[in-house]
Parts: sequence; structure tokens; C-alpha cells
Amino acid sequence: MTVVQPDVTVVIGAYEAMPYLVDCLASVEAQTIGHARVEVIAVDDGSADGTGEYLEEFAERTSLDVTVIRQDNSGGPSGPRNVGLGKARGRYVFFLDADDRLGPEALERMVAMADRNGTDVVLGRVEGVNRKPPTSMWGQTLERTDVFSSNIKFTLSAQKLFRRAFLERHSMRFDESLWTGEDALFTMEAYLRADGVSVIADHTCYYLVGREDGKHVTKTGSHVLRFDSARALMNLIADMVPPGARRDALMVRPFLVTLLPQFGPNFLKDSEAVRREKLELAKPLVDAHWTREVAHRLRVHERLRIQLVAMGRPDLLVEVLEFLKAKETPETVLEKGGRRVYFAYPFFRDPSTGLPDALYLAEPREARKVPGYREIGVDQLLRRAVRKARRVLTPAG
Repeated sequence: MTVVQPDVTVVIGAYEAMPYLVDCLASVEAQTIGHARVEVIAVDDGSADGTGEYLEEFAERTSLDVTVIRQDNSGGPSGPRNVGLGKARGRYVFFLDADDRLGPEALERMVAMADRNGTDVVLGRVEGVNRKPPTSMWGQTLERTDVFSSNIKFTLSAQKLFRRAFLERHSMRFDESLWTGEDALFTMEAYLRADGVSVIADHTCYYLVGREDGKHVTKTGSHVLRFDSARALMNLIADMVPPGARRDALMVRPFLVTLLPQFGPNFLKDSEAVRREKLELAKPLVDAHWTREVAHRLRVHERLRIQLVAMGRPDLLVEVLEFLKAKETPETVLEKGGRRVYFAYPFFRDPSTGLPDALYLAEPREARKVPGYREIGVDQLLRRAVRKARRVLTPAG
């Protein structure tokens, strides 16, 4: 008897997932790809709310090929995902969280996209239900792209389609030592190793569901765990991408998404001991990876905050955060005929701090909203370069 390989294995790690699991499994059962082309491996991670029992009931009544594994609680999503991945037989693997659900036709469209283009990772458009999803990467459908040519670095969750042979070739698994951000590490590595990534932006493939009980894993975890996550992702990028603009472009993600929130409004509520600890944890990260190019890719107030962290100046940082908390608008200073715009956040041109003007200089994408700003076009830059070259080459008379 010949066993036909399924096209896709849906791996569901489930912990205390009721009643969200009901809609999750229903969304898998409703997929148009055809039940014969799908297998489901569901791992109950030590639930006590009926999750395991419901999975077993579902497996008995559905025509889908469902394997249910019940284990003691592992403490995080990495263990169940790795167990499921180790059992998977499909050509592709999709990691589905038990409190979320698939969009109609999601698996059919994603498998077709990967088959058509030979890509190793496929991202399907995400919509939020009581949660804010990532948005910047859904501007257009991309048959083939990479992490440097698109905004996919800002969606590092695991809920994507991965070519299983690709994952096995690189022995890729989720890092079970991380309690948060483990999916970011896995997905960034996949982006960097992949022979192409596809993006489906014109059809919702995934619904990211916000739990009313607030138990979603991304909302939990101490600040120490967040720094662990940032460190792991920064080290991965540094190990896999040589120094330069491409590395800096990727470093924006851990600085902006993981590190910067530790020095946001909650910092004002932190005790002095926690503030000191956060600065100590951040120091080796900014010393190693905070560059001028990373800084210029951030907005002024973001860049300013991280620079104050790098300088070890919580006193100045607190004043900047108080300014932001009050929702005050910084004064704009236009110079060079409107070609330079400075946002005068606290300590702008304050000689006692020694903060350079460049920290406050808005990049074009931020400066364009300021009346009177004159953006320098490519043709103007070329003319400037020609004039400069002529001055250098023309002998003195």
C-alpha cells in the first residue's frame, strides 16, 4: 500500500486554548485544499481546561488526518512546535496557534504560491480580531522576494508556510531556551536561508485573535525575557549577515520592536532598580549593534531614546519620555532653505548634554509632513556632485 504524502502539515500547539480551539479547528476543516492533502498534528501542552479532550474528539469525527499528542506542560510554544515538526510528513508545514484561525482558501493559495515560485517561505495576509496585526508588509502581493527587498522583517511570527525539506536541510527548530521571541529567531533564520519568499497580500490567510482573558503568550514575560529575545535575534543577524547596510537594515527590527518598548512609557513607572537593570541589559546590545545607519532608519524620538540608553543617561531619557507622554509636539526648525528639518525634542542644542544635531535631524520620510520642507531630489544631488567635481578638477587660475 502506497502512502501518499500530504501537501501540508498543520502543526497546532495548544495550551489552555478553549473555547478558541473550536473555531481554530473549524477553520482547518473548512480549507478548500482538500482533506486528503492535509495532515494535522496537534500537541496538547499539558492543558487542564478540556483542550486535550476536545482535540481527541475532533480527531475521531473529522475526515482530516489528525494526530493528537498529549504531553506535560513545556512552558512555552517552542516545545510543542518542535514535536509537531518532528512528526510532520507534509511537503510544507504551517504553524497555527490554537487561539487563532485560518482564512478561507488559505492553505490552497499558499501551497499554490510556493509551488508556482519554488519559494521556501510563504506569508499570507494577516488580519486582527481584537488584536493589532502587522501591516507594513501587505502593500502588494509578491511572487518572489527576500528579507532585504521588502518589509517582511516586521512579521516574524511563526504563522507562515515553510517548505519542510528546507527546514530539515538546515536542521531548523525553535529555540526552547527562549520564553518569548522564539518565533522571531526561527523566522528570521528562515528568511535569511530561504531560496525566495512569497507574500500573499490580496487575500486574508490568517486571523490573529486577541483573547479576552489576556493570556496570549506575546503579552506575558518579564523585561529580562524581552532582552533575551532581542539579544538572540541581534546575534543571529550578526552571525548570518556581514557588517554593512544590509545588516543594519535588519537590526532595525530588534531595536525598534523588542528593545525600544523597554524604554517607553513603562520606564517611567519602573523602580530605580529595574531602570538600572534595563540599562545594564541594554548596554552590550547597543555597544555591539547600534550604528549610525541603524539610527538614521528610525524616527527622531526613537533614535533619541536609544541614543540616551547607549549613553547611560536615564535622567535625560525620563525627561524625553515625560515630553512624549504629555503628547506635546516638538518645535520644528527648518534650515538650509527648508532642506533640513530638526524636531526640537528636549535637549536640542543644549550645550550641557553634548547631544549632536544629527540626532534630531528628520529623515525625508518624517520631514515630508512639515510645511516648508524641500526634499532634495536625485537630479539635484547629481548636479551638486558634478559642480563639486568641477571645482576639484578645475586648476586654480
